Amino acid sequence: MIAEEVFLGLGSNQGDRRAHIEKGLAALEGESVAIRRRSSFYETEPVDLVGQPWFLNAVVAAQTDLAARGLLSLCQRVEAGEGRKRTLRFGPRTLDIDILLYKGKVVCEADLEIPHPRMHERRFVLVPLLEIAPDVEDPRDGRRFAEILAGLGEGKKVTRSKANEF
Repeated sequence: MIAEEVFLGLGSNQGDRRAHIEKGLAALEGESVAIRRRSSFYETEPVDLVGQPWFLNAVVAAQTDLAARGLLSLCQRVEAGEGRKRTLRFGPRTLDIDILLYKGKVVCEADLEIPHPRMHERRFVLVPLLEIAPDVEDPRDGRRFAEILAGLGEGKKVTRSKANEF
């Protein structure tokens, strides 16, 4: 049931991008997160800071007993374990893990906002999200993310990766 799931967006544009994402997923599963569905991998053009390598992105649906803040802490530890350095906002990274949706809830705290505050304007999030959850809705207003994606312009390129074997 979607309301009980969390959705995480994962991305990498440094080194062996797929290996970073796979290792990140394995680390999450070793720490109270059960991955239920995975999207394909997508090659995506950088959005906020151009002039850096393209990203490999994916979205997973998972279940966890962790509170939202605990899940955020875990995601940050896993990122650090894959060599993530937070030096330049929107800059290159070995692994980025974003909490997109959390059990159908809205969370508004100083350093944690769920749904992810920019996901509704990012094709590289919405395309893989809708691949695994085509009917998912924004808990803030009940709009289907499929409608939100349909309203976006073409924008940056998001294409299914040729290396999608799991």
